[in-house]
Amino acid sequence: MRKVAALAAAVTLGAGMVTACSSGDYCGDMKNYVDSAKDLDVKDSSAVGKMLDQAKKVSKSAPDDLKDDWKVVIDYAEKAQDANGDTTKLTELATNDGSKITPAMEAITKQAKDTCKIDVPGAGS
Repeated sequence: MRKVAALAAAVTLGAGMVTACSSGDYCGDMKNYVDSAKDLDVKDSSAVGKMLDQAKKVSKSAPDDLKDDWKVVIDYAEKAQDANGDTTKLTELATNDGSKITPAMEAITKQAKDTCKIDVPGAGS
């Protein structure tokens, strides 16, 4: 169950963001992504799908240096959605792809803080 909790934390890392963006589409899209990920239950494939739609939108407005990181997040969320709430599959996903999602979310978190003045509690500085 710890791995499923880690998966949920990775998928929703942005959920704790403060929504005070500076300006621009990226910050607005990031806020929408955060709102869609708030209180996300990774076992709810419909909710993951809504968050995934927002992740795809924010990836389009993301700075070029984050495009690859957003691709990792989207791929990970698609796999989480495909697991359709199956705890075993979600645990396998966390085990197999967890090392990819962490650096991607760290880069996204840093950019959100630097560009949009969004803090992500617990994500490091």
